[in-house]
Amino acid sequence: MNQRRIFHGRRYGRRLRPSRAQQLKAGLVTLSVDISAPTIDPHALFEGVGGIGEIWLEIGFGGGEHLAAQAAARPDVGFIGCEPFMNGVARLMSDIDARGLKNIRVHPDDARDLMDTLPDASISRCFILFPDPWPKRRHNNRRMVSRENLDGLARILANGATLRLASDHMEYVRWMLGHILDHNAFEWRCQGPKDWRQRPADALPTRYEEKALAKGDSCVYLHFQRRKR
Repeated sequence: MNQRRIFHGRRYGRRLRPSRAQQLKAGLVTLSVDISAPTIDPHALFEGVGGIGEIWLEIGFGGGEHLAAQAAARPDVGFIGCEPFMNGVARLMSDIDARGLKNIRVHPDDARDLMDTLPDASISRCFILFPDPWPKRRHNNRRMVSRENLDGLARILANGATLRLASDHMEYVRWMLGHILDHNAFEWRCQGPKDWRQRPADALPTRYEEKALAKGDSCVYLHFQRRKR
């Protein structure tokens, strides 16, 4: 597709400190994914970083807490994070510098534009954690989990790839579950209540999750697998 879409959501929050703004600027120069070509080779993004095998994708990484923790724990995986909110991108850049992480690349814009350029079956795991639920009914078409976007994910996810989602918004949870179960490319990996009530052992809570838990809200964690083509 590779056409300009209408984006809904925030791009900027509070004005960044000069040092953080400079860190963001420098980080984007070296870590941004160039999607000007019709198709990109995700492994080529990590040339010079030894031992990279699988490529994982996080859509809407917020402040990057989960993304940075995953990258630190799995130096053999190349991570691509998508986030249009520049204050969150700046926070991630600070974390990357502090930890010396080499295996993260960033698309600071609409994830759908990046997805258009990724090759078929090139992603081994995708995270969509606590996305904006767009709770007003007239805004439901802005939700990341939709038939069109699931078609795109089904194309770029490899056979057997994992799709992880989480939310504290129960109506959106039902929406996500209904849409994905209705899509024949995905299988729900669930054997009992603990599978949706407990955060995966290898996952760090995001700040959105921590806010929800602090308010006493429940969080739901959904795990799907890309069926074999």
